[in-house]
Order: sequence, then C-alpha cells, then structure tokens
Amino acid sequence: MTVTHTPPETAEFTHWLAGLTARLRPDAGWYGVFAARDPEGLRACLDGTELLPWDVVSSLLQDAGETADGPFAVRGRALYAAAAGAHDRRPGAAAALAERRELMERERRYAESRARELEERLRTVPGPGPGEAARLERDLAWTRDDLARATARVAELTARLGARPAGERGVAPVAAAGALEVVPSAAPVKPERAVKAERRPRGARYAWLEESDEAREAEAVPAPVLPAGGAAPRGARFGGGAGPGEPGGGAVGGSAGALGEDPAEAARAAANAVYALRRLRARGRGGEAHALLCEALGGPPARLPALADELHRAGLGADWSTLLWEAASLPPDRLAAVAGVLADAGRTADCERLLRQGVARPVEELAGACAALRAEEHHREAHALLTAFVRVRAPEDAARLAGADPRGLVPQLLDAARAVSAARERDLLHALRVAGLAGV
Repeated sequence: MTVTHTPPETAEFTHWLAGLTARLRPDAGWYGVFAARDPEGLRACLDGTELLPWDVVSSLLQDAGETADGPFAVRGRALYAAAAGAHDRRPGAAAALAERRELMERERRYAESRARELEERLRTVPGPGPGEAARLERDLAWTRDDLARATARVAELTARLGARPAGERGVAPVAAAGALEVVPSAAPVKPERAVKAERRPRGARYAWLEESDEAREAEAVPAPVLPAGGAAPRGARFGGGAGPGEPGGGAVGGSAGALGEDPAEAARAAANAVYALRRLRARGRGGEAHALLCEALGGPPARLPALADELHRAGLGADWSTLLWEAASLPPDRLAAVAGVLADAGRTADCERLLRQGVARPVEELAGACAALRAEEHHREAHALLTAFVRVRAPEDAARLAGADPRGLVPQLLDAARAVSAARERDLLHALRVAGLAGV
C-alpha cells in the first residue's frame, strides 16, 4: 500500500482553506462558479492534493467579505506561501511548474487575443442592449477576468520557479511580477447569471489542473502588440520603450537614478505614467496596464509618492493598491527602500500596509529587510514589520527569524510580540526557549 505524506505546511493551509469555504455557499458567488465548472479540480485543491491558485483564493475571500489586507487574509497568504514552498520541493516540481507556467502564458495570450476580437465586434454592433451586444459584453467581461487571472498566475508561477535553485528551474524564467493577487480588471457579470457553455470550459478560472485541447490550440496565437498611438509600457518584456517624445517616454519605470529625484521630474513622470495607464485601461489592456505598474517599481523609489498622489487624483486608487502588493515581493533591500520612502513622505498607512503584506516572505528575506530598515534609521518601520510578522506568523517562524541575528532580533521580536498581546509574547518566549535563544 502506498502512503502519501502531506507536508505540515500544506495541511495547515488546507485547514485554513476549509475554514474559509465552510463560510460560503457552494452554489453561489465565485465558489459556485468553480464548484460547477471543475468540481474534481476544486476537490483536489480542498483536499490538499493540489495547490489552489492564489487568485482563486482571493475570489473566495471576496465571497466571504474579507478584505485583502485584513488579518484573516494576511494569515492565509502566509500559510499559502509556506504551502507553495513545500509543494515546490517535491521531486519533479520544477518541471511541473515550468509546464504549468507555459500553459498559463498561452492562456494569457489567448485571452488577450480574444478580448481584442470581442472589443472589435462590439464596436460594430449598433448600441448596447439585449441580444448580440449584451452577449458580447458578457463574454468580454469573462474574457477580461480570464486575462487578469492568467496574468496573475504567470507571475505566481514565475516567482515560485525563480525561488528554486538555478539548476532546478527547468527553463529560464520569463520577466514577470511576483504578485499572487489577481490583477484588477473589468468586473465580470455576477457568477449566478453566467450561462453554462456546451463545450468544455476554458480560461484561467478553470485551468489549474490540466491542459485543455483549446489551450493547446492557443499556442499558435502570437504575442499581442501594444495599441498603436498609445503610451507604451517600458521594459524588456515589451521589446523596448517609448521614445522621449512619446506619451510614455518619461514613465516612472525608467532606470533608477535616470532622472534624479527632483520633485518636478517625479511629478512629470507620474503624470506620464497615469496617462499611459488610462489609455491602456480605456482599451481594455489590463495586462499591459498591470505590467506598467510593475515597471514603476524598477525606477527610483523616491518617485513613488508622486505616483501615489497622481493615481489617487485620477481615481485610480486600486492601481496604487496593486503596486503596493507588487512591492511586497521586491528583494529585501528594495522593499526596505520603498517602505522608507513612503514613511519619509508621510504615507504612514501605505508604508505599514506594504510591510504587513510582506510578512509572507521567507524569514531569511525578512531578516534582510529588517537589517536594511535599521541601517537607514527607519526603526519605527522595522518595528511595524516585526509586529505584523508576529501577529500572523507562527511563533516557530519568529524563532527562526530571530536566529538570523539573535542579539538584534530577539529583543525586537519580543517587543513586537508584547505589542500584540501577552499571550503572543508567552508563545514567542516558549519558541525561543525551544530554539535555544531565550537567554540572548
């Protein structure tokens, strides 16, 4: 008889997921969509056999009325990161990750091509209303949802593959952001109104376990080009950037230090980036708009407060939230730099939100972020990061973090745990004693 061992990280996340789904109706909302379209795949994920993509978890959190930065969701994201690490250490995991990423990249290209086709057909239909136009609008909403999910999954799988040793990645990772959360896009029609298709469903909503025949056909779809006449996102993933006289030519995503840190230059770059974002959103190019936001994180961190101001003035606060989520996956020193800039600019709430989202990272990286914050005299931000960490991570994780710099981190972690609760401080003291660090 073959005995399958479930890693404790997977079991803990599966337990958290069971608590979430127990609060939901299996015949309503996104949960109802997933349960109806791929019941076997969903069951495998709920049983812990497979790992549910994070964008699906985000949809279930939405069904439950949980906010993305609330304590329950943050705890789930931390558990998910640990479960993904355990899942990806299995024999053959690197090849499986590379294969899954290739599938999702094809799904992304298909969804983008399909969205362009539907947009063009909608332009030829005389006026909105019942009939053909309504059907096309519904299909376009679902296709944009597919595009957003596929983009998020390419980023998720790339980050997971990139976390493996270089010799075990199977293929070279493509350039993509490290987000796990679904990219904001046009809202689909309510799941309860979705019309069941006669053919097997396709799209990123259902492609977490196996490749469909239609996905194989999508391999021949060429990679999309940027809309002519609009501002282009910059960076290698788009084969170049906008020229100096073009609308996107001064976007925030330039190289660090390219234009210095002059406030006027930062404001101009922010205005250009927002102009480009609005053009892309107006054309339904959610994937490119998301990539442009990610490019902003490659520029000078000192420009980000100006970008935040411009995004909120333009009514694009959701894009700023997306950018903060992406920033939580930056390398430790870069994460610390962004947090420090936000704190210095008086954006305390944004800084603390960024740090809360960053606590799902491996403890070794968090130790580096804490060290970088302290080196820049951002002690308050380092304390905020550690407080968020001890609030949502297990005491054993905190003990592992303390082991990276016992003299520096043990007293800081205890201080952070004390700020959370007396019970959390006691739990941490016990974990430190077990790890032989209580007397440091």
